Amino acid sequence: MPLPRLIPCLDVAAGRVVKGVRFQGLRDVGDPVELGASYSDAGADELVFLDVKATLDGRQTLVGLVRTVAERLAIPFTVGGGVRVVADAEALLAAGADKVAVNSAALARPELVTELAERLGSQAVVVAIDAEGGRVRTRAGTTETERAAVDWAREAQERGAGEILLTSIDADGTREGYDLELTAAVAGAVRVPVIASGGAGNASHVADALGIAQAALLASILHEDPQRLASLREEVRELGVPVR
Repeated sequence: MPLPRLIPCLDVAAGRVVKGVRFQGLRDVGDPVELGASYSDAGADELVFLDVKATLDGRQTLVGLVRTVAERLAIPFTVGGGVRVVADAEALLAAGADKVAVNSAALARPELVTELAERLGSQAVVVAIDAEGGRVRTRAGTTETERAAVDWAREAQERGAGEILLTSIDADGTREGYDLELTAAVAGAVRVPVIASGGAGNASHVADALGIAQAALLASILHEDPQRLASLREEVRELGVPVR
């Protein structure tokens, strides 16, 4: 079985990396090109880039910025935000992404997941799920849906998703730990890897998440000091989790 992964995440708005708490109060935390390069050099297993304003702005992901970030990386690269049709995903892969994440467009038209899997292969398709109180929210967390996160994850897998990126809005940016109950429920419902997202504040939080999920997304805990990734990895190992 593959070892658990530590994956820094770049939430990008207006060309800058931003971070908030529970998707609110976004603040500027750096340049995506420089942060991406720093995480790659520090030994991240992968990097996730999410254009968090693309859907709300009604536009595609910033392909040019994705290309510039990709040129500085030596690790797998997942990109999401504004992917509505297969051509959008193909443009991101051509710009250097290895995987494409879909969220709101897939909720609105679940067939998109199947179309992407058939065209790109399931290994390149990540379905991102933002959940609050166990229910899926769409459009960057601004809109409620009636979908349960567990049910949507199961359907996404059946439609061809190769991975689930699960973000707990309740825990996001709090640094108080991942939503382990939600993560366990989703991980138990699917056979594909689950990336736990939202709430990492220390190595114990990461180790707890990796006891359930196959990867942990990291943002606030690292953005002020990207070099902390190496020490965090060692701390997680000391807690008994055999990360890479």
